[in-house]
Amino acid sequence: MRDLTKGKPMKLIVMFALPLLIGYVLQLFYSLVDTRIVGSVLGETALAAVGATTSLSSMIVGFLQGLTNGFAVVVARFFGAHDEQGVKRTVAASLTLALGMSVTLTFLVLVGLKPILRMIHVGDDIFALSYQYIFVIFAGMTVSMLYNICASLLRAIGDSVTPLIFLFVSVLLNVFGDLFCICVLGMGVSGAAFATVVAQLIAFLACLVYIRAKYPILHLSKKHFVFSSGLVRELMGSGLSMGLMGCLVNIGSVALQTGINTLGQSIIVAHTAARKITELFMMAFGVIGMTMATYAGQNFGAGEMERVKQGVRDALKLMFVWCTLVVLCSYTMAPILIRLVTGTSNDVVITNATAYLRFDTILYFVTAIIIVLRNTMQGIGDHVTPIVSSGIECIGKIIVVNVLVAPLGYWGIIVAEPITWIFMVIPLIVQYLRNPVLNGKDHTEKQV
Repeated sequence: MRDLTKGKPMKLIVMFALPLLIGYVLQLFYSLVDTRIVGSVLGETALAAVGATTSLSSMIVGFLQGLTNGFAVVVARFFGAHDEQGVKRTVAASLTLALGMSVTLTFLVLVGLKPILRMIHVGDDIFALSYQYIFVIFAGMTVSMLYNICASLLRAIGDSVTPLIFLFVSVLLNVFGDLFCICVLGMGVSGAAFATVVAQLIAFLACLVYIRAKYPILHLSKKHFVFSSGLVRELMGSGLSMGLMGCLVNIGSVALQTGINTLGQSIIVAHTAARKITELFMMAFGVIGMTMATYAGQNFGAGEMERVKQGVRDALKLMFVWCTLVVLCSYTMAPILIRLVTGTSNDVVITNATAYLRFDTILYFVTAIIIVLRNTMQGIGDHVTPIVSSGIECIGKIIVVNVLVAPLGYWGIIVAEPITWIFMVIPLIVQYLRNPVLNGKDHTEKQV
């Protein structure tokens, strides 16, 4: 466990973020290997089939991940306030709510999956393969949620190392599982999805055993599952805020994917490759975002508002350095990275994916501000402003699909996110500067 309310903010942020960063690298390594295996063994049609559903799976699975991260922010506040019983009650309520929502969402999505795929314009040539892949991913959503909530709870009490260890195990299992299911068993694209679900199940079980052995503060008894309506409201406020925040962003991405799916197989592959590399370029964004949510949550619980503001300044310094490195990489190595990810020599794929990366990375500095402020405000209990900002992004992407894709083709997709980033950062900056909690005018911790 690590108390983030004591010590130099920059050092604490870096030390907490490093294991998360390594974890993101591992996840991206698997994602890139998965893409290469599917593309090389099964061909570009299979890769396009998987890529056509990526935004959809990111939206729905990402909602559950955001939900569990939001629950963990509330746990972090009780941990920062040194309220052990509050931590236990919050963990019990989090597990109950997350399981209920996950099972319900899984049922609804699987029942309506084919119409959903039609709605996002998945082509007839790849429809069957897309359905096979995404059905398995969604059937395993509850497994994914269980692993994510265990990892989130560990991070909430300051342990960002242990989730990294279990993630490493999961990634290894994923890679070997892909090779076994696709190359040996001949399961096709559904084999890649099946390997992912099994790997996450094993990682969850290992993580659960470790928690039982090492962290009494997370041990629960029957009495902890009796919780107040106030606690449920606080958890749902935080969880739904972070879940909807990610969901709104991904709804916009699904809208973009709908437009991309009308531009042909080569463009689908180009965008799939570009997004895989974008995940690599943006891994620090997710790391710092998760770090700031936990850091702000613990310090909010301890009443240390000045430490929250100093943490924001330090996090932005780190992010701007990262953005500079990403821009340099984009303009020197983008075509090479595209070839490595896809294994293709298709000039249409390489040219379009490179254009996407080089244009968008220039505006990453704006995204850095968005990520730091949005997650900090979640940590201090502002659940509205981040959703408003994410809603702007969602609406912006939908407008782009309907206005720019027809006349500009893939360039309409390329300019979509940078345009929306500029508009969505404005309410975050305004609200951060005027927030009464950060200005010391209103810091009343909710007793729930």
